Amino acid sequence: MANRIHPTAILQGEIQLGDDNEIGPYSVLYGPLTLGHRNWIGPHVTIGTPGQDTRNPHYDSSQSPIAIGNDCIIREYTAIQKPCYGDVTKLGDRVFLMQSVHVPHDAVLDDDVVITPMVVMGGIVRVLRGANLAVGSSLHQYSVVGHYSIVAMGAAVTKNVKPFARYIPGKPLSVNEYAIKKFGFADVAAEIAAYIERGERPTAPRLVAMIDEFEQACIKSGRPAY
Repeated sequence: MANRIHPTAILQGEIQLGDDNEIGPYSVLYGPLTLGHRNWIGPHVTIGTPGQDTRNPHYDSSQSPIAIGNDCIIREYTAIQKPCYGDVTKLGDRVFLMQSVHVPHDAVLDDDVVITPMVVMGGIVRVLRGANLAVGSSLHQYSVVGHYSIVAMGAAVTKNVKPFARYIPGKPLSVNEYAIKKFGFADVAAEIAAYIERGERPTAPRLVAMIDEFEQACIKSGRPAY
């Protein structure tokens, strides 16, 4: 199906569009940008402005790319910024960015991530598959948010959050039971609880793969986990 681009939207530079995308009124997209299929971009969205970096505030971002997958929803007043240090700022498939989300330079958001209104992320963050950042939360630079975890409303994240964890400031990590049910992990729920509550490493292969990915991301980030 053809793309539907509102006549007030501005597309500038090298932009590769898939099929069946909708781009709303007064949105601005700067290339280099790759956009997959069936994405919905609301009004007043800005994609592709330079990353906000105090060490190099006027860097040349003309060749700095953004890649967005398929079936994403990007709501009004959200901003997605170009990388400063890495290869790309990237969104996977089925990412849901609600109103007024700040996606910073060099961020990588994996498939099925949900970012709710007014969330602010520092640069070079990694949000792994299925994670959810609740309303008004914030991430410190280099933070990693693990698979299928959730960060509480208004929380400031300064360390890395384990897969399947619920992070609420001032409380011990608990299990994100909602994600276990929603994404089909009931058969390994006991292993997940043991990992979150007692630090026991799971043996189920799909959990091991997630934890390995999370731990590698933590090493790269240089930040400890909660």
